[in-house]
Amino acid sequence: MTTTDAAPATAPGKPFDTERVLAELTLEEKASLLSGVDFWHTQPVERDGEALVPSVMVTDGPHGLRKQAESADHLGIGNSVPATCFPTAAALGSTWDAALLRRVGVALGRETRANDVAVLLGPGVNIKRSPLCGRNFEYLSEDPLVAGELGAALVQGIQSQGVGTSLKHYAANNQEADRMRVSADVDERTLREIYLPAFERVVKQAQPWTVMCSYNKVNDVYASQNRWLLTEVLRDEWGFEGLVVSDWGAVRDRVAAVAAGLDLEMPSSGGRTDAQVVAAVREGRLDEADVDAAVRNVLRLVSRAQPALAEPGAFDAAEHHALAREAASAGTVLLKNDAVDGAPLLPLAGGEGLAVVGELARTPRYQGAGSSQVNPTQLDDALTALRTATGAEVPFAAGYAVDAKDAGSGTDAEALRAEAVEVARAARTVVVHLGLPASYESEGYDREHMDLPADQVALLEAVAAVNPRVVVVLSNGSAVTVAPWQGLAPAIVEGWLGGQASGGAVADVLLGAANPSGRLAETLPVRLEDNPSYGNFPGELGHVRYGEGIFVGYRWYDARGIDVAFPFGHGLSYTTFAYDDVAAEVTGSGAEAGVRVTVRVTNTGDRAGAEVVQVYVADPQSQVQRPERELKAFAKVALEPGEAREVVLDLDARALSYWHPVLRRWVVEGGEFVVAVGASSRDLRGAVTVEVEGEDVRLPLHELSTVTEALADPRVGEQLREVVYGSGAFAEDLLAMVGDMPLAVIADFGMAGFDRARLGELLAAANA
Repeated sequence: MTTTDAAPATAPGKPFDTERVLAELTLEEKASLLSGVDFWHTQPVERDGEALVPSVMVTDGPHGLRKQAESADHLGIGNSVPATCFPTAAALGSTWDAALLRRVGVALGRETRANDVAVLLGPGVNIKRSPLCGRNFEYLSEDPLVAGELGAALVQGIQSQGVGTSLKHYAANNQEADRMRVSADVDERTLREIYLPAFERVVKQAQPWTVMCSYNKVNDVYASQNRWLLTEVLRDEWGFEGLVVSDWGAVRDRVAAVAAGLDLEMPSSGGRTDAQVVAAVREGRLDEADVDAAVRNVLRLVSRAQPALAEPGAFDAAEHHALAREAASAGTVLLKNDAVDGAPLLPLAGGEGLAVVGELARTPRYQGAGSSQVNPTQLDDALTALRTATGAEVPFAAGYAVDAKDAGSGTDAEALRAEAVEVARAARTVVVHLGLPASYESEGYDREHMDLPADQVALLEAVAAVNPRVVVVLSNGSAVTVAPWQGLAPAIVEGWLGGQASGGAVADVLLGAANPSGRLAETLPVRLEDNPSYGNFPGELGHVRYGEGIFVGYRWYDARGIDVAFPFGHGLSYTTFAYDDVAAEVTGSGAEAGVRVTVRVTNTGDRAGAEVVQVYVADPQSQVQRPERELKAFAKVALEPGEAREVVLDLDARALSYWHPVLRRWVVEGGEFVVAVGASSRDLRGAVTVEVEGEDVRLPLHELSTVTEALADPRVGEQLREVVYGSGAFAEDLLAMVGDMPLAVIADFGMAGFDRARLGELLAAANA
């Protein structure tokens, strides 16, 4: 059993009456509570030697506890307590398994509680806009539904243990380049449909104790002082009840931030910004009611943390390591498994004739760099795990150095490669471990390209030239280019950064002890240039334009029919699944509309396995441009060989809606919808067309509405048609010319007796 020996800075007790405490505080004490006392602790308030308001500790996550001493570096793993390093979000997202992530969350919560920490700073649910984002390993998906559902599960699990979470980074934090100053310039529809829904879903389903604002600006306003984000959307619309905390060092104007809805600035400012808040209240530039609202949220956080701090408990490190191994194997994606000698190359039959090549098999890369680095309780490597599982002394050659540059040549590289070729030549099957060095991806900077190191690709080419039975295992936190070399390997296994137990998980998958059930939560493009953000990432001169709008990830590739290496949702299994009896039934109408989707899924193979059933919705005709298809529901279904099950997935009105850029609300536009069920965005097994009765989404007519818009309006269309065409002043075939003319222009022409007075009558009738 593992616990912590560190005593809390202030002895924990029972929850306290926040309103009573608030009433006792001076303005100076209130202001002090709105920033940290140091790097990791909130500010205490003492009276007569006793804590009126205790201090609590928060610390980094999200895939493992990173509790550091105050003297630590805050960026590396120095002085961090040992903690289970679970798979990174890139791997957890690929599980598509909310129940599993809830269990991981419970384990994270236990470790957080056992170490006297009140809040674990995570999870991150930002969208993977570009594969180059240096922090993509901390984010779950390119799709807001996947990110939101899995993020909510993590939050529910962690908070079930009496400790809090910090949902981050809110919002539009999709790059590391210039992250502390850049303005993410995004239209509202894109924000509402792509970049905000994951946060919204987690808030509404799980109520995280805190939400962390991002460093960047959103449409030229820093997130830390963006009232629309922090108050109007987060609290007023979504009903967030917790505390808003800044990312560390994200506050530019503390007074403006308090007024906007930011409660807690971290880390400590040494009292500088506390004094600014006091002065602003004294001078009438800041309403003390805004200060009270922020202090109230801080007090509630501290109060609700007291029971767990009073009884921290313990956790079983071995049990958590086993869970980390299960989660890593569940997030492993079998990208490819072609037949060699008449049978799929994987799973391996055992250790006989097996060889392993690649330094990453011996020296694993299992987590990303930066503030999420964890000091693991133990660490598996794939080479040892394979040898242990097979009972064989599997031959090994390093093949490359993990810190090598992209040269791909030189005496040392050539010698390592030559040794690996000889090992591969003597083997029946060779497993080649490839991946990204730690320096390639980290918090604080973005990647320059998507490619593997050149010496690793050269190694694969050399090995494949002497042995056709090649399995590639990837270790990377972000999508890598596979198209140039994927033809060299009959089998490709994407292991991501799978945490401290990733070595054992890889062995489980390769040997068939675990049937791979991971699915891609992000598209693997053929080239970086195919990505929708290309040309608009990472921006210039302090601005990044989200010019692709809602067409992010698979929405872009599918709408434009662009070839991809592997599509969103893709992942193979050691068994097969059949889809039958796809059906969809509409219930309700308008804002109350819904669709119940049913499908029968059968395991048609000879192994137990899990399939991820994905439901995509298309709206072929709409007032606005919509994607070719959008994921709106999914379920992971475990089936024994020969077992069949009816899967039911319910879509609510929101799943049919789009954000109307003029009405500025979600709308269900009536008409036909195509509901498709499949195993990826490009592997659709069945589709049903349904008719949905929508809302009235007609826009008010005004003087600058066009003739075409007015003619299409059932309220006045016939009247206008009689006016415009009845006298013969305009022929029907001239509609193409006059159709885009504003009504006011036609009225000013004075033709056919249609003047401003008549226009006023039509507008009054239309908008009554």
